[in-house]
Amino acid sequence: MLILAVDTTTPSGSVALLEDGTLLAEANVEAPGTHSARLFRSIDFLAGALGRDVRDVDAFAVAAGPGSFTGIRIGIGTVKSLAFASGKPVAAVSTLLALAAKLSGGTERLVAPVLDAKREEIYAAVFEARDGGLVEVVPQGAYDPDAFFARLPAGGAIAFAGSGLAVTRDRLLARVGNRAVFPDRSPFIAAEVGRLGAGLLRSGKGVDAASLEPLYFRRSQAEEKCPS
Repeated sequence: MLILAVDTTTPSGSVALLEDGTLLAEANVEAPGTHSARLFRSIDFLAGALGRDVRDVDAFAVAAGPGSFTGIRIGIGTVKSLAFASGKPVAAVSTLLALAAKLSGGTERLVAPVLDAKREEIYAAVFEARDGGLVEVVPQGAYDPDAFFARLPAGGAIAFAGSGLAVTRDRLLARVGNRAVFPDRSPFIAAEVGRLGAGLLRSGKGVDAASLEPLYFRRSQAEEKCPS
């Protein structure tokens, strides 16, 4: 199964093509601007470099959030249009779960993806690596940083990664000290989105274009300002 995977939820945008779980190619762009101007170019570049066509894709996977509201809309909108035109299924993947998958594989049993949610909040969760995959032990959500750190499991090292560490690292270290581990990982997660998406599709959890929805843990500022 050939899968096109897309992540535009953070400034570290990426696009990947995977076939039967094997990464064929990935295009990564770290930039503060919008992904909209370069996303289709990245998709065309990957397909062309592999001698493929987007019409060859069997399914799509997209990081559906949490993250930048604008970035989520760009990724969801792009994949919706491609899936609608082709009639192919889509897997909506949590950005936090994909980042946790990027973190896993080390010696740490617990991994904690932490994204900057702005407004003095973070999007975060804690997952435990088990034989069957990653199991959520602190639920995914939008947190006050101190409230999230207070929920960290006791004992043992915890691997952390994500944009939220830039604004919370000192507070984290003050609470957990040398239990916090910061593995050297790239921030690009399209390959992980593709692999997780493949699992969802195999288990019948794919959706059609019309049913694809973003994953939010809070309303955007624009929505909060609108009267209900």
